[in-house]
Amino acid sequence: MSGRALTAVIADDEPLLAAMLERMLRAAWPQLAIARVVHDGRAALQAIADLRPDIAFLDIRMPALSGLEVAAALARGEGPLPALVFVTAYDQYAVDAFEAAAVDYLLKPVGEERLARCVARLQTRVAGGAQEGGTGAAGSAASAGAVSGGSAGGEPDLPSLLARLQQRLDAAAAAPGRLRFLRASLGDVTRQIPVDEVLYFEARDKYVAVVTRDASALVRLSLSELLDGLDPEQFAQIHRSTVVRLDAIDTIRRDLAGRSWVHLREKIAGREVRLAVSRQFAARFRGM
Repeated sequence: MSGRALTAVIADDEPLLAAMLERMLRAAWPQLAIARVVHDGRAALQAIADLRPDIAFLDIRMPALSGLEVAAALARGEGPLPALVFVTAYDQYAVDAFEAAAVDYLLKPVGEERLARCVARLQTRVAGGAQEGGTGAAGSAASAGAVSGGSAGGEPDLPSLLARLQQRLDAAAAAPGRLRFLRASLGDVTRQIPVDEVLYFEARDKYVAVVTRDASALVRLSLSELLDGLDPEQFAQIHRSTVVRLDAIDTIRRDLAGRSWVHLREKIAGREVRLAVSRQFAARFRGM
């Protein structure tokens, strides 16, 4: 590896998740300098133009410009490309597309083991490219193509691959028919609850409790049926009986017994809320 420290930019519109990724990267790759953390696509594009980082971690869904739109704008530009790593909550629908395009990706919430594999790839491709091609982002341009799907040996170029990825993600978002409202029982009243107001869902026998900051109501659905209609960029399953809104999470803590708990940033009925993270899902939250 060259004497110059490699640099990275992180772009994620969720400050908590961006901070978690930054902390995990500093632990997994201490030599990598995190040059800037931003929270929307335009700021990401500006940071990359200003700093010329070797690596850019781009959230797929951000205000102003999506991660794919940022990458497309970079591909149209004249400067060298950083190595691109997309951060996404689309698990089932889009992962095949990322893998087919040779684009590296991280699933939210990012787990330590998956991040370690990503770091190993980047160290091989980007650090190796810097040795061969000189220092700076220009030195990593060839390796950036390998990570981000740039053209080589007749392979499709980056804009084409990004367009295909966008099509897959659009199809993923539209396919299940995302829920916008839930009809839930609250005593003798049936209420229509906007999904945007839900903090978490909890399975209870034949029902699922829908918990907002103001009330808890019941819907006659299984948790698996509910998950099919939820946006994976907004909700994550943390327990076989619990699904939580990602931007409602304040902290994730481990107790003395080694069990993980999600703590919500909002109180409900004046009480702080913590939700258990089961072993099945704890790996995705490890290191947060």
